[in-house]
Amino acid sequence: MSSNEYTQPYADLLRVFVSAHAVTEPAEAHGVLAGSLCAAGSYGLEDWLAEVFPEIELDATTGATLRELFEQTRSALLGHDMQFVLLMPDDQQPIEQRTAALCQWCNGFLYGLAGQGAADPERLPGDAGEVVRDIGEITRAGVDAADPTEVNESALSELEEFVRVGVQLVYEELAARRQPSRPVSNSIH
Repeated sequence: MSSNEYTQPYADLLRVFVSAHAVTEPAEAHGVLAGSLCAAGSYGLEDWLAEVFPEIELDATTGATLRELFEQTRSALLGHDMQFVLLMPDDQQPIEQRTAALCQWCNGFLYGLAGQGAADPERLPGDAGEVVRDIGEITRAGVDAADPTEVNESALSELEEFVRVGVQLVYEELAARRQPSRPVSNSIH
């Protein structure tokens, strides 16, 4: 799946990130967002912007663009129709660039989980731990120059789909963790 699932194409977002002096590229920033949203129900737009643009005050247009990406991502994760997609360069970009972006995305996802205290695969419920371990392995993906282009394209597509579905599984598995804790009541009803 490509970034045209989002309102802003990846190339446009890359220009926004560069002009606003982001500390990372859009793929990694989107991974941070997805990982943080998976692990913390209270994670908001301001939290994400502070991580990606820590020293910069954003203009209204840039802020609106990033708010839209945040909301689209959150809505896709909240939905039950498997609409979540990774923010990646489009298929017209060289496979090496798209593979590097997938690695960055996965690094960002792991960073987002870690920032919210959910990075240890051994402590994650259900199949979430295995998915997180596998995403960690994907951070080292590369293009095999000895393989035909079609083989590399197929492998990248499979990895992207695994990560996309895996993130949704992690989101579902961590649902209880995102729920605000209730104060303990000493009364009996």
